[in-house]
Amino acid sequence: HVQLVESGGGSVQAGGSLRLSCAASGYTYSSGCVGWFRQALGKEREGVAFIYIGGGNTYYADSVKGRFTVSQDNAKNTVYLQMDSLRPEDTAMYYCAADPRLRDARVARYLSMEDFGYWGQGTQVTVS
Repeated sequence: HVQLVESGGGSVQAGGSLRLSCAASGYTYSSGCVGWFRQALGKEREGVAFIYIGGGNTYYADSVKGRFTVSQDNAKNTVYLQMDSLRPEDTAMYYCAADPRLRDARVARYLSMEDFGYWGQGTQVTVS
């Protein structure tokens, strides 16, 4: 049974930082892609950051480029989203999703969260 669990969300002032974690059980981050998505109240879900675990290529949405960094820790079987210089418009529920079939983050960014094989329940980020 595969489970992805996001953590690290919370409330922070504008300009601050948070690091989100996506821990996997029943699934090993040895290949494939992981995506971070977010959904603000009243808005559509959007993909903000993607990483290809096997090759390391990444993709970032323009709205977060230069401020967010996605990385992996194979020993902890965890993918992280480091979020710096946070803005009120970053307030949203953040989700991670993983799929072992995907081989390029620049392609994965075109997919919806539901197109990925697995996704978590989300963690709330509030920036004031």
